Order: sequence, then C-alpha cells, then structure tokens
Amino acid sequence: MKSKILFVLAFLLPMAAFANEHVKLDHAPIDPSNQVSLQRGAKTFVNYCLNCHSASYMRYNRLQDIGLTDTQIKANLLFAGDKVGDTMTVAMPKADAKAWFGATPPDLSVEARARGADWLYSYLRGFYRDDTRPTGWNNTVYDKVAMPHVLWELQGQQVLKVNEATEDHVLVLDKPGTMSPAEYNLMVADLVNYLVFMAEPFKERDKHLGLLVLAFLGLLFGLTYALKKEFWKDIH
Repeated sequence: MKSKILFVLAFLLPMAAFANEHVKLDHAPIDPSNQVSLQRGAKTFVNYCLNCHSASYMRYNRLQDIGLTDTQIKANLLFAGDKVGDTMTVAMPKADAKAWFGATPPDLSVEARARGADWLYSYLRGFYRDDTRPTGWNNTVYDKVAMPHVLWELQGQQVLKVNEATEDHVLVLDKPGTMSPAEYNLMVADLVNYLVFMAEPFKERDKHLGLLVLAFLGLLFGLTYALKKEFWKDIH
C-alpha cells in the first residue's frame, strides 16, 4: 500500500509543480545565427548574471564560436585571475548564496533547455515592485521569486495593476530606467539569445551538418535510382 501511495505522489507532484508554470509567455525575438546579438548577450551575461549564477559547463574559449578572439575575451569578458580555458564559475559559496537569497542561484549552463527561450524572455521582463517580498521584488512568471531584479536600473521599476476592463493583471512602468522599453527588450533578447547558445553551443553547426547530410543522401538516392534503372533496363 505504501509503495502505491509513493508511486501516486511521484506522479502527481511534478504535475503540481508544472501547473504553476501556466502563464502567458511572450515570444522571444532571438536569432541564434546573429553573432553580434550573441556577443552583446555574452557581455550582459558576464556583467550582470555571472556575479551570482555560474555556467560551469561553459568555457570562456567557447565564445570563439560567436566570433570573439582570445584577445577580445581576455580584454572584455574575463575576471582577474581567470583564463580563457576556464569554466564560467562564481566565487560566491553556495551556503552564503542560500543564506542571502533563500535559495542557491541555479547554474545557467542549460537553463534555456530546461525553461525555454520564451520563458526566460518573459521572466526577465516580468519583475515588479512588491514590498511584501524580502528583496522588494516579485515576478509575473515566477511568483514569490527569491531573485532580486538585478537589471532594475536599466529597466526601471514596474508595478502590477489590474485592468478594470478585462480584470487582467498588467505591468505598468512606474519609474523609468536608464534604457527605454525598446532598448531594454532588445538587451534581454540578446541575453536570452546567448543563454540559448550556451545551452546548445553546437546546435547551429549541427543543423548545417544535418542539411549537408540530407543533401548527400538525396544525391546518393538519385545516383542509386539511376544505377538501378540502368542495371534493369535489359531485363525488363
């Protein structure tokens, strides 16, 4: 009996966790083939995300795939003491992070594969002021989020209000940041673009290789069919 109960709980708990994810997501306007966007996203990631979040499955020299040289990586993206061949780790101990934020910041190496680009894009644009939260911030995509809004100076401060006509909750920019909404959305799109690349750095190369394989198979099929017709023409 106990084993049956555990089986049911194991089946239902993931569904309950997933139910909290039913929110309307905005489409992420990303282009994995745009190296300029990826480079801007990498810079934002290092400057704002890598202070707390590690990317332990990603090495700095992997940024060569988005058009950066070792010299550019060293000059613009490396912290003092780091080497180009090092992985993207943080110095903050996990115990301290959990004590300060209530939870250990997740490793972002494959976060885009786990959450999806649309989720990340909506999440990074969904912060609003909430004085009931320890950090003073909440999020429309991730309710009661432990992470503070580290990009608030750029985006500004949003507040959550109710649309009286539709009774939907909407975000309203209460205090503008240093960026306009369009500029901030572009920066977030670049960051998400980079996170998607980081989760699957060989995806674009694999797609290109896949097309070459399909073209080769198509050519091979044509030659095989022509050979078959030539071989059987005297028999029929």
